[in-house]
Parts: sequence; structure tokens; C-alpha cells
Amino acid sequence: MPSLDGAVVLVTGANGGIGTHFVHDALARGAAKVYATARSPRAWDDERIVPLTLDVTDRASIDAAVAAAADVTVLVNNAGATPPSASLLDVTEADIRANMETNFFGPVLLARAFAPILAAKQGSILIDVHSVASWYAFGGAYSASKAALWSATNSLRIEFAPMGVHVTGVHMGYVDTEMAAHADGPKMLPTQLVTTVYDAVEAGEYEVLADELTQGVKAALSGPVEALYPDLRGTNA
Repeated sequence: MPSLDGAVVLVTGANGGIGTHFVHDALARGAAKVYATARSPRAWDDERIVPLTLDVTDRASIDAAVAAAADVTVLVNNAGATPPSASLLDVTEADIRANMETNFFGPVLLARAFAPILAAKQGSILIDVHSVASWYAFGGAYSASKAALWSATNSLRIEFAPMGVHVTGVHMGYVDTEMAAHADGPKMLPTQLVTTVYDAVEAGEYEVLADELTQGVKAALSGPVEALYPDLRGTNA
């Protein structure tokens, strides 16, 4: 089974609420080192944590991270962003493209860049953080970007499998972080999510459905589209 024990982990978006827990919980599970990456990395109070500058939308920054972290065995694609508007019709073209750069192209290009490093070490792991928005289109460009990443993760899982790299995709509803501060309703604690993710990874699972909302939405995908979006029923009268 995949394991965090003795692993060298790289976490994108490490400054955020979820990213911080990915860093600390990896160490709690026995990771030897964690590269905590961000556009402006912060200081950490543990010598096992290595701050590393990484802009997932910049190819040169990705290449520099690969050169600096050539011992990575676990890549956690956690960094993400939301556009100014949830409407695909109202948001600017520039914002749509920027969201795709962060949420889709960034993690896919990181996985490609680290592929030779991961494939060279038995038991390596790739974790891609999606969202319930991968399957439920309430977020406009955000939902589209996460749906694209979900599809890419499925492809990467197939391609990485013969190399011995385990790929886990993560889906969840709102998490109690700054990104979701505007949202009403129940929210998972970041520590709950990360514990669930790492437990699933170490159990050899390929997909994490972290809460009841996500489980329900995925189950509804097999039904008619108007069952998932009941407001559509009133538009055909």
C-alpha cells in the first residue's frame, strides 16, 4: 500500500488552510521532508519543512521546483483559485483563462514535470485536489476547471499505474478556509479533510468523496440532468 512513512512530500498552496494541514499531517505520518510551496513561501518552525517558491502558472517556476526537489515521492496538487464571478457569462475572458491556468494547467504540468522523478521511486503518490464542483456546476469557470482536472487525473492515473505511481483524486464540498468564507452551510474542517485524504491514500484508494454532499452529487450523475439541476424543470414550460 502507498505510505507517507519516510516519504518526501511536495505540497502546492502550502500557505493556505488545507495546504498547512497537508504539510503537518504528512510529517505526523512519518514523512521525512515536506517542500511547502507557494508563490511567496512563509517561514516554518520545523527543519523538516523546506519552503520553496512555486507559481504553478509559470513554466520556469515549475522547472525550478523540479530541480530543487528532485527527491520528491509524493506530489500534492492542492493549490487552487476561484474567479471573481461564478457566472461564465459575466466573468471576463482573462479571468476564465487565469482560473484554468491555476486549477487545470498548473497541476497537470506539475504532474508531467515530476513524472520521471515519481516513476523512479517505488511507491510514489500523486494527489490531485478537485471539488464537488467537478460534478456540480455551481461555480462557472471554477467548476469547469475542476471538471477538467478530474478528467486529467483519471488519465494520469491510467498512465502512471504501470510506473507504480498511485494517483488519488479528492472531491469535497465547502471547507472552512478563507476561500470559502463567503459560503453558507456546513463546512468541513481542513484537518478533517486532510485526515480523510491521507487515510484513503494509505488504504490504496483512488478517489476520495469526503462528505455526504459529494457522495450524493456523484451518485446523481447517473440520473437525468434535471434531477441534479431541478430548476431546469421550470424553464421548459
